[in-house]
Amino acid sequence: MRKTRRFIFLVLAVLVLTMGIAAVSAANLPQAGDDITVGAQLYDKWYARLGVESPQGNHPIWERQTTNTRSGPETWRCAECHGWDYQGAAGAYGIGTSHYTGFPGVFVLAERLSEEEIIAHLNGEIDPLHDFSNLMDERSLRQLATFLKNGLIDDREFIDPVSLRAIGGDTENGKRRYETVCAACHGLDGQTLALKSDGIDQGLGDVASNDPYRFLHRSRFGVAGVVMPIGRDLGWSTEDSRDVLAYVQTLPKRVGQPVPAGVGAASEPAPQVGGPGTSVFDGILAGLGVFFGMFGMSLLFGLGFVAFLGAIVFLLRKRR
Repeated sequence: MRKTRRFIFLVLAVLVLTMGIAAVSAANLPQAGDDITVGAQLYDKWYARLGVESPQGNHPIWERQTTNTRSGPETWRCAECHGWDYQGAAGAYGIGTSHYTGFPGVFVLAERLSEEEIIAHLNGEIDPLHDFSNLMDERSLRQLATFLKNGLIDDREFIDPVSLRAIGGDTENGKRRYETVCAACHGLDGQTLALKSDGIDQGLGDVASNDPYRFLHRSRFGVAGVVMPIGRDLGWSTEDSRDVLAYVQTLPKRVGQPVPAGVGAASEPAPQVGGPGTSVFDGILAGLGVFFGMFGMSLLFGLGFVAFLGAIVFLLRKRR
């Protein structure tokens, strides 16, 4: 029996160690089919996606503009310069808005560039002040480039730039998807979670109506650093996300809240900092979580069965 117990313990130890190493390997290998979604979250807020602290001070390139008065971490985000509609100064973040910087959009640029050429813009080869290579690893830069090359849409096909209403949205389809997926957290009326946008608490209906481009991006790809369902992972088309936007724009709004000074300093949901394991120890912990979470009942059954057999063997030997 002592040898049997040692054997079982050794098998379990080897299994856990193998799962730990596999978890680390999976975390550091390209994830097929995920690059566009990951790249979209890097575009949103790359430091939240990577689970690292935001850079200090303003982005070096921020000094080239004087119209957008935001400062600190927001100046390091792709979306703040190039817009949630990817059109930059030619789109929703144009002249007259508090987000205006004069920086160009990425939609037209990405169409005519290869992924390698896009990476050259991201790693400072084209403009040394636009160098993110010391902030993101090579894989992350490539995922961001993949999103820019293959994940962008022309939001003008889905959102009216004047009224900000969804164009041609099927609200019945949007309602069905919202109530099935989104309502569990946001509530049927979109008011369960207070969302920080432009420095004030808003309901989901406010965000969809006031900033539909951000809503459409995040319903497709999720929010960087926040656990939530991702439309693309659920098989939603862009039209499905547009339909959800159209429906949510009909939900109640919060009104009468003043905009405080320093708008933009707290305009995002708090990130859930984390990331893939980078050591065998982290991988072992992840492996343990998967093992005992998914296969806990099977493990208990197996141990119980082994204990049952052990009891029988013990009884038989005792009779001898």
